[in-house]
Amino acid sequence: MYKLISATLFATTLLFTPTNNSHLTLAGTCASHCGARPLQFTPGQYIRVQVVNRTPRVLKLEKLPEMGRITLEPGKEYSVDQESGTDPNFSLLFWDDTGRFLEATVSKPNFGTLRLELRPSHKFPGYRSLYILNDGRVNVF
Repeated sequence: MYKLISATLFATTLLFTPTNNSHLTLAGTCASHCGARPLQFTPGQYIRVQVVNRTPRVLKLEKLPEMGRITLEPGKEYSVDQESGTDPNFSLLFWDDTGRFLEATVSKPNFGTLRLELRPSHKFPGYRSLYILNDGRVNVF
């Protein structure tokens, strides 16, 4: 009888004791803490890549071998059509001739468009390239 009362008292105490760290005691799903899904396109899909210069300086763009070096004025936008989809891998290099660091933000405003916005950054080493792999994944380095 003594053990039954002790076990009941212990269980009741655990159930009704408030905790300050409730996130530690409650399990959550990945969907509640995973963050945003990475950007991805369907392999072979037609993609338009829009590059927007949000810096106060002129930036350089280069996609080899199809496109030579292009200058992108502040506030301007440049579009590159990837008609063959994501096969082969698509790569675009970008930089500031003054050596300043860039922050690159990618978004997918619609089904077939990838938008790359370039802004000034103080983080070392900054971003320098955009890759769309042949499996449709988007990477910015």
